[in-house]
Amino acid sequence: MKKSKKSKKSNSWKIKQHNDHFFKKSKILGYRSRASFKLIELNNKFNFIKKNSKILDLGSSPGGWSQVAAKIITSGKILAIDIKSMSPIKNVNFYNLDIFDPLTKDKISSFFRGKLDIIISDMAADTTGNKALDCIRTNQLCAEAINLSSDLLENKGVIISKIFMGEDFNEVKNLAKSTFKNVNFYKPASSRSESKETYLHCSILKTL
Repeated sequence: MKKSKKSKKSNSWKIKQHNDHFFKKSKILGYRSRASFKLIELNNKFNFIKKNSKILDLGSSPGGWSQVAAKIITSGKILAIDIKSMSPIKNVNFYNLDIFDPLTKDKISSFFRGKLDIIISDMAADTTGNKALDCIRTNQLCAEAINLSSDLLENKGVIISKIFMGEDFNEVKNLAKSTFKNVNFYKPASSRSESKETYLHCSILKTL
């Protein structure tokens, strides 16, 4: 019996993961995701996470980015939120929330008792098989993270967010530039070369 296209694709993904250096390294070091190395590289590049940082991890599940933050932050606060469940991580608080819910912003502010220093987001929309649509939906998540940052971050705050190169890339980039003084893009070595993802680094909110 012939294997379905879905089965072939799944097997191809498993083989790719098995041969992936960062996937193997994540297992050795106990990280929940190879994506942990993306945040490590981003922090090495921009040096934004400090031991006393107040940080929000958007779309946190399974927790790879929160694990990295928890290794650095010893006297700050970490809040992870996702619509999916996430197993507990020491010194990380988790809320099962939707960023598009109007009440989410208030719950975040209440947790931090005011403004925070950093928002990190590795959010990506669930894939549909339509790459153009998936790109648009993921970039909508990036745009929402930027919108949240304008209300939640300290004036010198930082946001790191996944963004896909696609037809609406410039729209999200312009939103970032209208919100922050400094806007940079960086693709970590741990991001697969065939992926359209890159990461947005923004700092210092523009004041009206």
